[in-house]
Amino acid sequence: MSEHLQLERTRVKICGIRDHGAAEAAAAAGADAIGFIFASGSPRLIDPDEAFEIMMVLPPLVQTVAVTRDLSVDAFSELEQRCPTNLNQLHGTESEKTVRACGPNVIKAFRYDGATIGTQLRRWGAVDEVDAVLIDGSEGGEGTALDWAALAEHLGAARGEGFDKPIILAGGLSPDNVGAAIAAVRPYAVDVSSGVESSPGVKDHGAIRAFGAAVRAADAE
Repeated sequence: MSEHLQLERTRVKICGIRDHGAAEAAAAAGADAIGFIFASGSPRLIDPDEAFEIMMVLPPLVQTVAVTRDLSVDAFSELEQRCPTNLNQLHGTESEKTVRACGPNVIKAFRYDGATIGTQLRRWGAVDEVDAVLIDGSEGGEGTALDWAALAEHLGAARGEGFDKPIILAGGLSPDNVGAAIAAVRPYAVDVSSGVESSPGVKDHGAIRAFGAAVRAADAE
């Protein structure tokens, strides 16, 4: 995908959906995708059967994303059978072999580290099954924002070396700062979870609407 196509409109993913109301709010706010978290230990964990029920009532063209961490290929295949989402976001330390086995339609996620970002981009840019790369906040806690200006420099260097995967920006985004993040990084998509919650795992429908509006305003500028 060429860079100018990525910049036409910033896509929006609302992650950590756990109920029909939040899914409907995300769709009404113009979300392109919603994410279901199947990684144990998360306050946003959802049962695959419950996620599948939500999928069945989503409006057309809203994509669904399964978020997993370090599953075996067998466990991943079992999850896919129970809840066949459009995309699979691998958020652990999966090897290239595992990522290929879980493809196609993979989003490979990793945390931002200025010392390793170039290596990570080259690594996953070379895996055909990876459709997009999600860059999360640096270590230090959930919802941690990263250095957008530094990331933009690293991405520019990687593009110059031939990296051409779409970038999904996550980590510490909210209705208040997503516009600045888009202006700095110009990602293909933005991903938000805790930034549109009233408490861990509980989505704030008003914040979801505000986030979608902030993205549209940033694109208009």
